[in-house]
Amino acid sequence: MKLNIRFRFAALLFAVLLMTSLPAHAVSKEMVELQTQVQQLLDMVQRLQSTVDSRFGVVQHLVEQSTDSVNQMNAAVTAMQKKLDAQSESSSGKLDAVSGQVQSLNDSLDELKSRIGKLDKQLQDIQSQLQNVQAQSAAGAAAAGSQPGQVAPGDAGAGAPPQGAGAAGPAAQQAPPLQDTYQSGLRDYNAAHYDLASSEFSDVLHFYPQEDLAGNAQFYLGEIAYKQQKYKEAIKAYNQVLEDFSGNPKAPAAQLRKGYALLQLNQKESGVHELRSLIQRYPQTPEALQARSKLNALGVRISPR
Repeated sequence: MKLNIRFRFAALLFAVLLMTSLPAHAVSKEMVELQTQVQQLLDMVQRLQSTVDSRFGVVQHLVEQSTDSVNQMNAAVTAMQKKLDAQSESSSGKLDAVSGQVQSLNDSLDELKSRIGKLDKQLQDIQSQLQNVQAQSAAGAAAAGSQPGQVAPGDAGAGAPPQGAGAAGPAAQQAPPLQDTYQSGLRDYNAAHYDLASSEFSDVLHFYPQEDLAGNAQFYLGEIAYKQQKYKEAIKAYNQVLEDFSGNPKAPAAQLRKGYALLQLNQKESGVHELRSLIQRYPQTPEALQARSKLNALGVRISPR
């Protein structure tokens, strides 16, 4: 609209200038021609204005369509992000369940290994006792044949208990059976009887600190503290697994749960560092897969820059 007014003003100004510069006898003829030219110019300006308006309308419509498309794309991206987040959380939950099942299988394998080792030791003890009995029988028969009437040295203490047996007996009775104690602790842990399970796992650590199941017991002490939301105590228990039982199959799970506990305490940097360390130390384990999933859910790079 402003453009149209400017063109009209310019045309009128041009006409006035021509009128003042023309002689009087040519005013009428030149005035007619000037009016015709001015009218043509006005028509051209109007057509130009109409064209500009129509094209501006088209451009405005295209801009509106582009804006709608961008909004739809943003909505689609938002929905996709929500779906991915939900899938990530679901996958994390499934991985936690799988990790628990793997831990149970590891416990069963550890138990079988311990039982096999115990049976092997018992067989070796029985074989050694048989060899000793055979040796004593042979020595007694030889002594009886050479010196009748004298008691063979091997038979002199046959009825007496071995040295140290009286002292070792009470001590052995004080220590609860390893397998029974550990299995009882595991059953109580699965049944959410955490106080009782904690006592039984502590007995395993106290009486059998060098056994393989001691590392498992230490790990479950951390799990009990974690389930009770005692995250600082859980971290201490997991640290003992990583420091005192680094070769234990529970070590990757202990480091994973330690990272989770740190995140629960809002120590994000330390928790992320722990999860990255787990991926680096145990890259092929299910726990490493869980750590990657957790870092992705947090929007954190798996490898630091």
